[in-house]
Amino acid sequence: MTIPDLTFTIERAGPLECAAAPHIAFALAIGDESSISIHSVILKCQVQLEVSRRHYNSEEQQQLSDLFGEPNRWGETLRPLLWANLTHAVPSFENQVIVDLQVPCTFDFNVAATKYFAGLQNGDIPVSFFFSGTIFYAGDGGRLQVIHIPWEKEATSKMPLKIWREMMDAHYLDTAWLCLRRSVFERLYAYKRTHGIPTFDEALTRVMDARQ
Repeated sequence: MTIPDLTFTIERAGPLECAAAPHIAFALAIGDESSISIHSVILKCQVQLEVSRRHYNSEEQQQLSDLFGEPNRWGETLRPLLWANLTHAVPSFENQVIVDLQVPCTFDFNVAATKYFAGLQNGDIPVSFFFSGTIFYAGDGGRLQVIHIPWEKEATSKMPLKIWREMMDAHYLDTAWLCLRRSVFERLYAYKRTHGIPTFDEALTRVMDARQ
């Protein structure tokens, strides 16, 4: 009995347009040469940044030391970074369909992927996609059949860093997030009020200047 054998290829990537929050959309081509009628696919995907598969200049190494430690240890510390776990409902198709895998992004520097993107200057970022999930298809006599996607199914892509930068500039132009403990924030807020400082930017600048 013929069963579906899906292939996965990333065709392009770009910022998700008109999105309320920053996302990068990867156009995923799903192919099946068996010509079976696929009713639907519940697709699960793990997205990883293959950080050991690119070169880093000296400034990037310095910026990424908070994430990977000193460069002389990178042979041990450079490991793939988990970016996202996604689930996507693929509609019915025969032979091929293209869907958008929408990867959410954040400017929270407590997230390793954000630290990594922000620490780079230019170039491409190797990204790997690992697939699993369930295929619903028409079997003999048109009866509904179900099989699982084999674990070895995967795809790769090289995403230009400028895609992430342009997307973040569109959502957070010339800004960055800073997460503080409530007690620290309350002290900063009190300092701001006591000294009549109009913005938190200026309050932090004054504190840092005073410490120098």
